[in-house]
Amino acid sequence: MPGTVGDTQGGGPGDGAAGADGAGSTGVPGSLRRTLTFRDLIVYGLLFIAPMAPVGIFGTLQAKSHGAITLVYLVATIAMAFTAYSYAQMVRVAPQAGSVYTYARVGLGEGAGFVAGWMALLDYLLIPAVAYLFSGIAMHALVPSVHQWVWTAIAVVVTTLLNLWGVRTAAIVGFAVLALEIVVLGVFVVAAVAELIAHGAQRGWADPLTGDGGFSVSAVLSAVSVAVLSYLGFDAIASFAEEAKGRPGPAKGAAKGLLGSETVARAVITCLVVAGVLFAVQTYLAALLAPMTAAELAANPGEQGDAFYATVDAAVGDWLHDLVAVSKAVGAAFAALAGQAAAGRLLFAMARDRRLPGAMSKVDAGSGVPRRALLGAALVTLVAAVWAARRDDGLDHLSSIVNVGALTAFGLLHASVIGWFWIRKRAASPSVLRHVVVPLLGLAVVVAVIVEASATAQVVGGIWLVLGLLVLAVQYRGGRRPAERPRT
Repeated sequence: MPGTVGDTQGGGPGDGAAGADGAGSTGVPGSLRRTLTFRDLIVYGLLFIAPMAPVGIFGTLQAKSHGAITLVYLVATIAMAFTAYSYAQMVRVAPQAGSVYTYARVGLGEGAGFVAGWMALLDYLLIPAVAYLFSGIAMHALVPSVHQWVWTAIAVVVTTLLNLWGVRTAAIVGFAVLALEIVVLGVFVVAAVAELIAHGAQRGWADPLTGDGGFSVSAVLSAVSVAVLSYLGFDAIASFAEEAKGRPGPAKGAAKGLLGSETVARAVITCLVVAGVLFAVQTYLAALLAPMTAAELAANPGEQGDAFYATVDAAVGDWLHDLVAVSKAVGAAFAALAGQAAAGRLLFAMARDRRLPGAMSKVDAGSGVPRRALLGAALVTLVAAVWAARRDDGLDHLSSIVNVGALTAFGLLHASVIGWFWIRKRAASPSVLRHVVVPLLGLAVVVAVIVEASATAQVVGGIWLVLGLLVLAVQYRGGRRPAERPRT
């Protein structure tokens, strides 16, 4: 297919190898099987994000935004849409596992590709560890006789076994868990609407959009820099580019090579939009029913973490509190499942290009998954999660460092769009709006969020980046070059 990596870069297995319907194995050594549908990709993305992600930071965002939390999530959705659009652009160019590592590699060069993959690893390996820890904490609260590190380890083992069983099996189980989370969210929405009809709102109906203590642009933007972190994970969909089926029906010529990548591109954007709607609805209802104002939450930081649950208790009752808590416990474990699967694909892609040990580039003949890469990812997340679970301050340590890696990778993604389409002129008619303006806006959002990140996150991210540059320097000095994968 003209303009794609498979033809211009001697790249790896692309969509065209899957046949007219985009299904089945590519038949290329070291390739993955095409078994994932559009729905499966949405499941992985929403599992990683978690439909009720705002629950944990509801109080913090209320305080930061002066009560305009729903506006914060609407703006955050628009801000992240630039990143989603850049993913959709690049997955069509390089429909391969590896996501942003592959995109930066083809758009900016080998060195930038390695840095993007290296920084994304910090996110893909540690976000699952945070999710496993959330699950362990929630289960410990329900069953205090079992220590939270034990629950955390159990969650790692169960989800790892599902991932090893096969990507399709994991997607089916994940769909059931996601359905449970959506049902719980639906119960909250119905109960909240019933409460509003019966007793009215605690706030003005426009307050979640304008604030309950006076509107402040700077306060909203400050909160947006935190809210965008709720969306981290939708990008993991792009990691499954070599496993996505295309739309059914005949296809010829160039369209044949676009089928699977088009599925991924649509899924990335759809997942972001769905998450944005879910976040806006739940925060709007919770803000209307919240017993504490934004000013009161700002004056009492200790109340912010449980603000959503306090709202549920006051408006609906303890039964919904417990239901939400159970949903969050199970959902967190399966968010980690999706993250671990994405991490395994990233390790697989980098190993296939000889940027990491080659043993992780093997695909299991039975399950069709990169078993060794998945086990490597699972081992790292297990150690990190159990270590954090055994410390009182473990969650704070992990949470403070997981975001900078992903944001740096996002920045290189946007640069890749400009590099491929505008600087290298690899498209027939590059667009100033789509290939320069949009990625530059996305890059501006990323830089703003990194600047607002905690000092700990910035320091850890900087150290990780320096380590990656040292590894890259050693590889180049040793004459290591990426593997030439067969053309498709």
